[in-house]
Amino acid sequence: MAATAAASVDTLDPGRSARASALAKASWRLLPLLALGYLVAYMDRVNVSFAALQMNADLGFSATIYGLGGGLFFLSYALFEIPSNIIMPRFGPRRWLARIMISWGLIAMAMMFVRQPWHFYALRFLLGMAEAGFFPCVVYYLAHWFPKGCRARATSGFYMSGSLAAVVMGATSASLLGLDGLGGLRGWEWLFLAQGLPAVIVGLAILFFLPDEPARARWLSDLERAALVDALAQERESMGGHDLTAVRAILGDRLVQWLAAIGFLSIGSIITFSLSAPLLLRANAGLDAAGAGKVVMLGGLLGVGSMLVSGWISDRIGDRFRVMFGGLVMMTVGMAMLAFAPNPTVTIAGALVWYLFYPACTLSQAALWGDVFHVRRLAIASAAINTVSQIGAFIGPYGWGIAKDATGTYQLGLIVVAFAYALCLLLAVLLRGRIRAGRMVSLRAATTRA
Repeated sequence: MAATAAASVDTLDPGRSARASALAKASWRLLPLLALGYLVAYMDRVNVSFAALQMNADLGFSATIYGLGGGLFFLSYALFEIPSNIIMPRFGPRRWLARIMISWGLIAMAMMFVRQPWHFYALRFLLGMAEAGFFPCVVYYLAHWFPKGCRARATSGFYMSGSLAAVVMGATSASLLGLDGLGGLRGWEWLFLAQGLPAVIVGLAILFFLPDEPARARWLSDLERAALVDALAQERESMGGHDLTAVRAILGDRLVQWLAAIGFLSIGSIITFSLSAPLLLRANAGLDAAGAGKVVMLGGLLGVGSMLVSGWISDRIGDRFRVMFGGLVMMTVGMAMLAFAPNPTVTIAGALVWYLFYPACTLSQAALWGDVFHVRRLAIASAAINTVSQIGAFIGPYGWGIAKDATGTYQLGLIVVAFAYALCLLLAVLLRGRIRAGRMVSLRAATTRA
């Protein structure tokens, strides 16, 4: 009976059926490649956390040197985020994503040649410059393929690869470090070489296989293509058509500023912990590289499931904030467990709690951008928010390293990170209240009134 009813609906509304078919094809054709790209991107920005288990001792890097070098990636990423997304529409997302991936893959492999602190600083800065614009470009790209009602699930299908990157790093990094001495290379040099090369390969695949928009997708039928293009056009029309081209207007938008502050605290703190998780697990739980890898891998698996569930719940209830609230509360709990852990078991449990719930926080923010900003402004608005977030990701690791060198433990850094999550939760609650009360004017509202 259900099948008959569904068939009747499809017969009465062939456009709806064609649209659903087009979205299913787009999910299978686009999301795996984009997800693979993000997996490699996330791995290349934080694989230094495993390399540091050998590299810091080999090169005599203190926690402050490592924290500064680790964070410099995010500073350059922030500086070049908006310029990258201003340039991107001129070339199209396909070419720009390919350029980003190929260039950062080459630089990621060059990390194997680090010998002095300034080498480390320079290459991390260049890596951030090369990767700048990747994530907002993907958000922009997805907004041209997936309507609002299914965008969080599409975003989670791509975004979950950040957690999968933890699985891949945890599963492979110890083995790569174990190649120490092979071919005259240290294990950490093998790690950078082996984990940087895939970015170049995926970049070439994106260049040849990723269509810029539905109108150019040859694997859609004429009916599917027309139905999807029409659905997206209607959504953009409902969001208003006034063209606000000035970057200054976007940066001055209060909603951009609030979301940027939330990103500064949450993303900055997430990256701070990610860059030092293996080092912390070694220091506080007594784990070797293989043991730390197993914890990170298990955390990544938990994060993948959490990402998919969070995206489904977010679309189902139609409220990104409630999912974000839950993630932030539990991330604060995880950091508190790590900060005051009485034994290795609590340390490992605290880390796993964090890995399980951080995807709910990051996914909710990314999905929210596409909901509240006009698609024509989305690239610049998301880049502006992400820029401030990446500045937090620069300051956090540097401060963490200074605190570690000054106190000899990670406790102070963990307490500060837990406080940052709690403050982020407060800002998110206040922002949701202001939006519901109608006191927060977004770019979508501005365009609608115009």
